Amino acid sequence: MNKYISIAAATVLAAFAAQSTEVDGIAATVGTSSILKSEVTGEMNRIGASFKGDYNATLNWLIERKLIVKAAGESKMTMQEWVVENRIREIVDRGFDGDRNQLVAALAREKMPYTEFRQRIKDDLIVGAMRWNAVDKYVTASPAEMREEYAAHPERYMSEDTVSVDVILLSPSRQSERGNVEAALNSGSFADAARKYSVDTHAKDGGLWKDIVPAEVFRPEICEAIDKLAVGETSGWVDLSGWSFLLKKEGERKSQPKPFIEAYDEIEANVREAKGR
Repeated sequence: MNKYISIAAATVLAAFAAQSTEVDGIAATVGTSSILKSEVTGEMNRIGASFKGDYNATLNWLIERKLIVKAAGESKMTMQEWVVENRIREIVDRGFDGDRNQLVAALAREKMPYTEFRQRIKDDLIVGAMRWNAVDKYVTASPAEMREEYAAHPERYMSEDTVSVDVILLSPSRQSERGNVEAALNSGSFADAARKYSVDTHAKDGGLWKDIVPAEVFRPEICEAIDKLAVGETSGWVDLSGWSFLLKKEGERKSQPKPFIEAYDEIEANVREAKGR
């Protein structure tokens, strides 16, 4: 998560800082808008934050985001709907095999209305545009500065721990098929059972999610179940809101340093962020 505060954000933060207060079940208020504590923890889950200190950092990020969106509205900045639609289409193509119905189903499992998801994407684009106009386009990162950053902070440029996991997912209306799944596993492969019974988006691939960071894909309960598995081991059924998951860990890969060229974009962003503060 990009945590630096742009010139635009800093300006409105100074103007509205007195309006941000923590009360009751509300984490903060920004003008007439509120940020719930559940929004903060939800954002932490989304980005994989796990340390106690990340709560305040995440809250500050959400406050900053609201202030930037507020400033954009006051400056009459708009984001054309076709730009938002193109971004959603890109997400669908990359993450859901081009099937918008899979996106809608995933949002339903997370209990997020599509309208809320769409507004979030629109706000993301507005925040990015505001930052670009205020700071990013004026800041450059030289090759020497990037090499210095890469050498000075190797811990920033490590690949994440990843796992490969097979998934069988049964919808609430197909819970009676658990026995059939278990029988299929006794007589055949996990992949064959997944292709036949699973409603997961990767069922056609035998349920395989290859080299993923679980926190970026699954809910915390599923991540916890995956973490407990040894390579080659299959879990018991994991029940979430009427949906049933069966998991098999195929492999895992520990974090390792990224080559400079692979980390190039991150290095450039960090140099520009430091210079733009």
